[in-house]
Amino acid sequence: MDQPQHEVLSPADRARALTMFGLIERGLLFLIALLTLGAVALELLRVWQAQNINLADILLMFLYTEVIGMVAAFYSGKTAPVIYPIFIAITALARLIVLQGKEMAPQSIIFEASAILLLAVAATILIRFRQPRD
Repeated sequence: MDQPQHEVLSPADRARALTMFGLIERGLLFLIALLTLGAVALELLRVWQAQNINLADILLMFLYTEVIGMVAAFYSGKTAPVIYPIFIAITALARLIVLQGKEMAPQSIIFEASAILLLAVAATILIRFRQPRD
């Protein structure tokens, strides 16, 4: 019995598809950057109105900075390094621990601290063994 033949994209169709997806990716990253800057402005306004800055606010600003850094890394090097989402996850978990504070169950603190440790080990491995770019 004959196997059905799958059509293969022509080089021109493949190039058009890659260009389209590249434009969509760039547009979405630009939108992420704009939304992140909007969130920074709203957070600064909230802090200004409250006249109070706490550790959770500072960690939130680090999250926003890391998102902007990830977008900038994409635009400067055509790729978003895997390390940025790991840093974002570490900061988000630390912020979660700070926000929940004393009401948090001890085992939850252990789980979240273990997740931070695992992410930190992964980041260390990525940094230590990454291949240098030409």
